[in-house]
Amino acid sequence: MAKIRHIAYRAENVDEMAKFFVDAMGMTLIQKRKNNAIDLSDGDVNITVLPLAAGMGGKSGIDHIGFSVANDQEQFQKLEAAGATKAGAVNLGTAYYEDKYKGPEGIIVDVGHWQGAAPVKE
Repeated sequence: MAKIRHIAYRAENVDEMAKFFVDAMGMTLIQKRKNNAIDLSDGDVNITVLPLAAGMGGKSGIDHIGFSVANDQEQFQKLEAAGATKAGAVNLGTAYYEDKYKGPEGIIVDVGHWQGAAPVKE
């Protein structure tokens, strides 16, 4: 079974939104990226606060959902069998890596591993 490991929230003011999650919800700052995105974690699930102009861009709100799995390749096959198409890949060294798939209604689902998020146990 896949486990939700991150939610990407696209914000008009990244610093203000990240500060809100830290101050109000006790999230931990993991990193601030070169593109000004900020990664936060509660130790199990991460929230990435994205600038409006980062990546594919868009409006404010939830941008995509990331999952960790025990076996990446097996999960890729399941995604493709369910009709999802590969939409890209990202590798930021030790911070995280992910493969992106586009599903129904254009939802982007990431499969990968993120610093700060709990690993999936087989």
